[in-house]
Amino acid sequence: MTSPDLRPVDVLTVATVTDVTPSVRRVVLTGTPEAVLAAGPTVSLLVPRVGDAAPRWPHVAKDGRIVWPDGAHGVSLRSYTARRQDPGAGEVEIDFVLHGDGPAATWAAAAAPGAPLGVAGGGSLGERPAAWLLLAGDETSLPAISRILAAADPATSGVALVEVAGAAEEQPLPAPAGVTVRWLHRDGVAPGENTLLADAVAALDPPGSDDVFAWVAAESAAVRAIRADLRSRWGLGRAQHHAIGYWRHGRAMSPAG
Repeated sequence: MTSPDLRPVDVLTVATVTDVTPSVRRVVLTGTPEAVLAAGPTVSLLVPRVGDAAPRWPHVAKDGRIVWPDGAHGVSLRSYTARRQDPGAGEVEIDFVLHGDGPAATWAAAAAPGAPLGVAGGGSLGERPAAWLLLAGDETSLPAISRILAAADPATSGVALVEVAGAAEEQPLPAPAGVTVRWLHRDGVAPGENTLLADAVAALDPPGSDDVFAWVAAESAAVRAIRADLRSRWGLGRAQHHAIGYWRHGRAMSPAG
């Protein structure tokens, strides 16, 4: 019997699967309006093993802790950004980068309508409005960057820098007229084995305004380099930037923050 201090996780069901680019697969999940509303913007996913139609789901404590069942639980915890949530339609849209052989990429590569996926709560993206925005990330951060740009005031200015493998990996990215979107192509270099993103930020001149916010998410080493630049050369305080390593080179390429 489940303790009254624990609630079951929400289980969503795959409705459709679409390949957006050669390395990005978009999965639309369906569930109750309440479950969809809770699933983002940053969402904790409980990823079953491929082909497991009846995984053992954990429970969630009142303080948000995930309480795993005894023994082999059979699911993996991964953090992703919901690209879109529509509680009215009961839909959540999540993009999976198919690099590597981590549990989430493996699950997404095999995902088909009817497959279950657990959701154990959501959180914010860590963004805040500002007159001038710097957004910097790789393909793992595209859903978050897309949401931030969509919610930005039309008068917002700034730059969005997005590192991807090449032109085939670019996606439509609507932005306010004053925000320049620049795509950085690795052109055959493996993810995490270049300094494209950090170099692009280093080449920017700070806007010369106090109403600035920088949001950065990518491979951990790149994020550390950019964070150091934002704090020293740009002079940004804690409230003016959010920089998080979504993955680490040599590990499964799935957002972990």
